[in-house]
Amino acid sequence: MKISEQFEVVRGSGNVYRDLGKDNPDVRQFKAILATEIVKALDRDGLTVRRAHTRTGIAAADFSRIRNADLGRFTVDRLMSIIHRLGSRVEVAIRVKRSATLQQDSGS
Repeated sequence: MKISEQFEVVRGSGNVYRDLGKDNPDVRQFKAILATEIVKALDRDGLTVRRAHTRTGIAAADFSRIRNADLGRFTVDRLMSIIHRLGSRVEVAIRVKRSATLQQDSGS
């Protein structure tokens, strides 16, 4: 039996949280990017969450949450602070664009 289905291809916005209709999608994506960099630093240095705690003073449980992408308790500045304590720094480039919703509402 052969099942054939048509799939619609939809181009994403580049932000999965926006595509899924989540609140604060830009902040969520930024936090996910920062968390990814923290995990990369832990892996690069071969750090367990306990050794990361010893090196940084940040709770081992926080590193476990970051590894598990449980980012609800973290602010962007806290994640940036953790990256700094791991010996890296964050450079941020910001580009502000008017949202499509606002452009439509204003008649642009």
